[in-house]
Amino acid sequence: MLIIGISGGTGSGKTTVAHSVIDRLGSDKVTFISQDNYYKDNPHLSFAEREKINYDHPFAFDTELMIEHIQDLAEGKTAYAPVYDFTVHARSKTQTLELKPNHIIILEGLHILSDENLRAILDIKVFVDTDPDVRILRRVVRDIEERGRSIRSVHDQYLSTVKPMHEAFIEPSKKYADLIIPEGGHNEVGIQLLTTLTEKYLHSGENFNC
Repeated sequence: MLIIGISGGTGSGKTTVAHSVIDRLGSDKVTFISQDNYYKDNPHLSFAEREKINYDHPFAFDTELMIEHIQDLAEGKTAYAPVYDFTVHARSKTQTLELKPNHIIILEGLHILSDENLRAILDIKVFVDTDPDVRILRRVVRDIEERGRSIRSVHDQYLSTVKPMHEAFIEPSKKYADLIIPEGGHNEVGIQLLTTLTEKYLHSGENFNC
């Protein structure tokens, strides 16, 4: 099983890169795991208290559960990822996401390369590098349209947590990348290179070394 980690700042296009690679390889060959589903659940806190959590810090994620699920997949077991509802800052009580063992596992998220334990299980480490002004504009659109946020809340969160956490954790994690893809989903050459590396593994059927 080949495990690819794709990281980058908020709005960098890492999800687009991941799905572009999956489209080229065939969805039947790839299991996709989003780190966004592994935010820690805090049912003991009120909504107002959950709103104040720093969701851009590595500690906001249940990385141990994510690694446990990846280990299950490596052993040929099906895993069930939580589904996170960003409008209420909590995991769904009724839904989970079925993850099936596969030839290729793609992990995507802010802190895929920030965490030492996650890095240790990755075969290919990718960082999507996009200009800050482009990233923040994408974040504004996403948070308002998909997560029911106000422009003021997006502005305040960006200055108080998103930007500082990017500078403290995400940007420094770029040094661990095997492949850096500038401008995310617009970089066809970078996406094709990652796809070619992955196809090399699929066709060889052997252990992969980047």
